[in-house]
Amino acid sequence: MNSPSTLALADGSLQPVWILLAGIILVVILIAWMRVHAFLSLMLAAVLVGTLTRFTSGQDGNPIIEACKESMSEFGQTAAGIAWIIALAAVIGYCLMESGAADRIVRAMLRLFGEQRAGLAMLASAFVLSIPVFFDTVFYLLVPLAQALAFRMGRQYAYIVVAICSGALITHSLVPPTPGPLIVVESLGLNLGLTILGGIALGILPAFLALRLGRWIDRRMPIELRPGGVVKIEDLKAVAAKPESELPPLWLSNAPVLLPVVLISLASILEEFVGPEHMGAFYPVIEVLGYKHVAMFLGTLIALYLLVRWKGLDRRALWRSLESPLSMAGTIILITSAGGAFGGMIRQSGIGESLTALTGGTGLSMVLLAWLIAAVMKVAQGSSTIAMITCAGIMAGILGAGSAPGFDPFYIFAAIAFGAMFGSWMNDSGFWIVCKMTGFSELETLRTWTISVSVVSLAGLVEVLLVHWAFPYPFG
Repeated sequence: MNSPSTLALADGSLQPVWILLAGIILVVILIAWMRVHAFLSLMLAAVLVGTLTRFTSGQDGNPIIEACKESMSEFGQTAAGIAWIIALAAVIGYCLMESGAADRIVRAMLRLFGEQRAGLAMLASAFVLSIPVFFDTVFYLLVPLAQALAFRMGRQYAYIVVAICSGALITHSLVPPTPGPLIVVESLGLNLGLTILGGIALGILPAFLALRLGRWIDRRMPIELRPGGVVKIEDLKAVAAKPESELPPLWLSNAPVLLPVVLISLASILEEFVGPEHMGAFYPVIEVLGYKHVAMFLGTLIALYLLVRWKGLDRRALWRSLESPLSMAGTIILITSAGGAFGGMIRQSGIGESLTALTGGTGLSMVLLAWLIAAVMKVAQGSSTIAMITCAGIMAGILGAGSAPGFDPFYIFAAIAFGAMFGSWMNDSGFWIVCKMTGFSELETLRTWTISVSVVSLAGLVEVLLVHWAFPYPFG
């Protein structure tokens, strides 16, 4: 009896796989070798995949022109779903940093857990702050505090750094509205609120594992605080001595992060498990407040108030100060939308039917396949976001082909997120951020950052497989 892969080879249905490989190879060559900007690389790959698909299928029209039209259409559809949220997330993150609200959250965590549990405090701070704030921004904030703690205690520098890295990366990859998780949610058609809650829940155990791993690494490879980090040794006392009276109150500092999460999640839970028909006149209110664009905007208003109140900005200075985060958000929107175009063209290639035939279409194989594709893409070209975007397009094609009927695609989302954490090394900007900001050598960064994120990635895969086995349908 012929296997699915033999049948695929026999009837030519592996053709979309070769088209997919051509697109992936082009992305890796352009980004990793030629250092072409990710936006241009992904758009060129989208056009290539679309052109090859039309050329090999014999569709009417000029293959290149039609591929360009379809790629631009997919680009626009993706931007429509993510642009507003990413822009507002960038503004919230900037306001939290500049107003001192982020610093206030970190100090509260340290007071809650105590200096002897500084690693746990840093992990919790990074875990919370990285929900609306990008990984590098959170790292810039917390590394000076990590150095101040290590200076004060005279030890555990590697442990605290691993805690920060792990906490920030887990929610950066698992919890929208950061760009990678957001595009996967859009590609797979997931419920945003339930995905936020599920991502946070799945991130807790790997985060604690990373904390234990960091302590183990620190015992076997203690790293002294040395010149070359983000702040000078003589400035550390000043960093630690800033009075809390100059910072916003804790409840207000948390509000820009927690309010959108609570509103979006509450609306999703009520709609999923209660139903609009049982909520009466209350439903339209929660429907509006819990709509992702509205909820993010409300969080942004609070963040802007923090910036105005604690930085003393007038209206002109306020809007001028937002040019930087919005410019950064614009670049991220372009890259993410280009990734959406690439994923859209991958779906149109027929890759779903081909990979379904090859894998047998079981839920278990889908989780493993999603993790593997994301991990390979991460190691090959370095960017977690691009790895998630590419893998999301592939897996959306498979699910759209009717693979694993009844299988909850949330597990595909989680597998992609954990896979995109794996094997960060010297082609990843995150590797160099950690290396240069902490003062670690390249070898020390490999033995701390690379090992810890890879262990978290593998542990996350095991966790997803176990949870999938125990709860095949977590939200239904």
